[in-house]
Amino acid sequence: MTSSRADLRHRLNSAIGDDDVPLAAVDLDAWDSNADELVRLAAGKPIRIVSAAVRNRTLLRQLLARDGFSGVLAYTLREAVWLVGTGICDDAVVAYPSADRRALSRLVGEEHLAGRITIMVDDIAQLDLVDAVAPPEARAELRVCLDLDCSWQALGGRLRLGPLRSPLRTPEDMARLARAVVARPGFRLVGIQAYEAHVAAAHDAPPHGRVRAYLRRLMRKRADQDLASRRAAVVDAVRDICDLEFVTAGGTGSIRSTAADASVTEVAAGSGLLGPTLLDRSEDFVPLPAAFFALPVVRRPRNGVVTVAGGGYVASGAAGRDRLPVPWLPEGLKLGTPEGAGQTQTPLHGPTADGLALGDLVWFRHAKAGELAERFDSYHLVRGERLVDTAPTYRGDGKTFL
Repeated sequence: MTSSRADLRHRLNSAIGDDDVPLAAVDLDAWDSNADELVRLAAGKPIRIVSAAVRNRTLLRQLLARDGFSGVLAYTLREAVWLVGTGICDDAVVAYPSADRRALSRLVGEEHLAGRITIMVDDIAQLDLVDAVAPPEARAELRVCLDLDCSWQALGGRLRLGPLRSPLRTPEDMARLARAVVARPGFRLVGIQAYEAHVAAAHDAPPHGRVRAYLRRLMRKRADQDLASRRAAVVDAVRDICDLEFVTAGGTGSIRSTAADASVTEVAAGSGLLGPTLLDRSEDFVPLPAAFFALPVVRRPRNGVVTVAGGGYVASGAAGRDRLPVPWLPEGLKLGTPEGAGQTQTPLHGPTADGLALGDLVWFRHAKAGELAERFDSYHLVRGERLVDTAPTYRGDGKTFL
């Protein structure tokens, strides 16, 4: 599904009509196209949905009903408890270790939750924390996944491609912790997470000059080669200790290569469904833009400039221009250098500005997929020129998990 940006603007404006702004919208035509492409790239392996990129129960339910998608990769334990406890999903892996004692108390106290939620571990102390909440004889057995650091390192760790994650890097590291989990009452080792952190870092990074871009591509190639052998060795080492239900890995930026890895049983993806601006430079899959937010024009300070209300929706990560929202519709607008995207107002410069009247809408794209949901209570779900639903985000459901 392709359309011009002018057609997209017409469809979005027609669908939302006179609804109050600011608001956020998801173009379901682009969403469906992106979902289909992700399934194609996964080449038969199930896709575990990265919920941090979606943060909307209506969209999560829709995905879980589609062929090719199975289970959720939750970003906090409290979120996983909510998703499973309310029946939104019946298989949630928590992507990060948790120190949330209240959520742990809920998990260990309900066999229904304990049988459907898998916690993430990369340190024996995380098991100690669970036992401090409830000893093994007083609770249900908990499902455990070990987290492998897949980032590439050289020169004794002084040169690194990828963010700091798990301390577990080698087959020996993983086997040592696997033995500890298997020997520990009240825990059952069921999976491995091996997320390609260096790929995420690659598409998050701002553009570089030719030399730096070449060096980064060279590092990426070496990182891919390192990971292919190291991940397979880790999986073999842990499978020698116990049976595994799953090995999850990937991300939108690496879904094709991850799916081709025989050691991986499922791939994880989420951002590619909504197509944020940070994925515009992805090497493997550039999704269609599907998520937008609309701000009204409220001022005309001078020729060639209009001002919209609000707009300071800056993405997390290392601060830089690539974290700013991008004015997308109509074409021909850009953020001003002195002010950028402001908390209360955002001036926009460009030849299109003089054709906009007070009250007209400017549609923006966010740099990251899930963080848009933290700004709005709902998503307007648009198909063609019709508004088909207004679906609460986690924020609209009164849920703040971070």
